Amino acid sequence: MATIAIAKKHSLSHKKAKEAAQKVAEDLNERFGLAYTWHGDCIDFTRPGLTGQLHVLRDEVRLDCKLGFLLGAIKPAIEREVHKEFDHRFGKYAEHKDHKVHPDHKGLKDHRVRKA
Repeated sequence: MATIAIAKKHSLSHKKAKEAAQKVAEDLNERFGLAYTWHGDCIDFTRPGLTGQLHVLRDEVRLDCKLGFLLGAIKPAIEREVHKEFDHRFGKYAEHKDHKVHPDHKGLKDHRVRKA
């Protein structure tokens, strides 16, 4: 049995993180027929060939799933879709809204030290 474990940091309030998780659950229900129920700060997902939980933590969301044989064959595609959804729902909040960028750092690119 294949498993998926994906975690993403966020800087949302707990309420906003749960709202974003609800939208993830609704999207998965619509696209893939996953039934879901809330249990505190956790959403349980089920459908034939898949069981899983989406945990909403203070600064992170975490998805843990078990895939049946057939869905295990497309695990990489499922992981890509989960990452896209997490980036969409939680990624734009990755930076703290109160985070201040030092003026000297604006627009700087990644500068690596090159060996001579």
